Amino acid sequence: QLATLKKQLAEEQENKLDGYEGLRARVGKASRKSAKGNGGGSLGAVPKVRRLLKGHFGKVYALHWAGDGTNLVSASQDGKLIVWNAMANTKTHAIPLRSSWVMTCAFEQSKNGMVACGGLDNTCSIYQINQPQVTRSYKELAAHDGYLSCCKFVGESSILTSSGDSTCMFWDIETGTAKTTFSGHDGDVMSVSILPDVDPNVFVSGSCDSLAKLWDIRTGQCTMTLRGHESDINSVSFFPDGKAFGTGSDDSSCRFFDTRAVAQLAEFKNDFILCGITSCSFSNSGRILFAGYEDFNCLGWDVLGESSKYAYQLSGHENRVSCVGVSPTGQALATGSWDTLLKVWA
Repeated sequence: QLATLKKQLAEEQENKLDGYEGLRARVGKASRKSAKGNGGGSLGAVPKVRRLLKGHFGKVYALHWAGDGTNLVSASQDGKLIVWNAMANTKTHAIPLRSSWVMTCAFEQSKNGMVACGGLDNTCSIYQINQPQVTRSYKELAAHDGYLSCCKFVGESSILTSSGDSTCMFWDIETGTAKTTFSGHDGDVMSVSILPDVDPNVFVSGSCDSLAKLWDIRTGQCTMTLRGHESDINSVSFFPDGKAFGTGSDDSSCRFFDTRAVAQLAEFKNDFILCGITSCSFSNSGRILFAGYEDFNCLGWDVLGESSKYAYQLSGHENRVSCVGVSPTGQALATGSWDTLLKVWA
């Protein structure tokens, strides 16, 4: 009986290792079939610039789409938070910030009525934008001992923040208090990602200790630590089904981790990419991982393709691409850069 158990275990391990390769083969086959049907390549044409959003006078540091896929918010070190209607190419709000050293911004996803930002003021400032002119913040969340690197709304009543003090915090917006503090990283936490519609209790964080961690909001505990990067992780982005995530790092690579296998599945890099990745975002299907680079490019990697050959190269910015984001509808990709411009690609 022991012998049969051992044999079963060995087979299971084999299957697990073959699983991802098998998945690649299966999906690859499906893509090739659909490509034959479409009479073209398995991926669409290279996205083109459809909108150019001009209005910032300083480096754009962050952007985030609204849940409706039409509006987006951008933060720049000119001290302004601008809310755009990206489809109509118009500005709906220009919000003056108390501190111009802003590093992150977020759009509330369900009603699209709030935006948030933060930076070297160590504070997460929340603004209500369902009024013609916004001059004052609705709430200021201050408890972090370091700069605010990333913030994400979790429904209308909560927000998640990460900071240079090596912690993340989960806040009740109404009361302005931090409900849970997540400690465990040994370096500045640079990015968090959460999919409230898939699982509002789990988020992933990326840090300067080169680790990505998965957290349970209910317990406040780290449930998983994923290693692989050789330098700071600047950005994390959940795969659309919430069972995997992508990361971008100063080690010039993007990586793809599976939370069920607790393993790295792919590493997207090649010898010609020498600079760091500032930001990453998955297409709606999860097929493409878009990443912004310090060498002014945005690259799209085919998750099922070769990990050393990018599928798309989106050039056109004249300085570092600091932020990228795919709209919730999946119809557009926005990039923001230190050249003060935002571009919408489709």
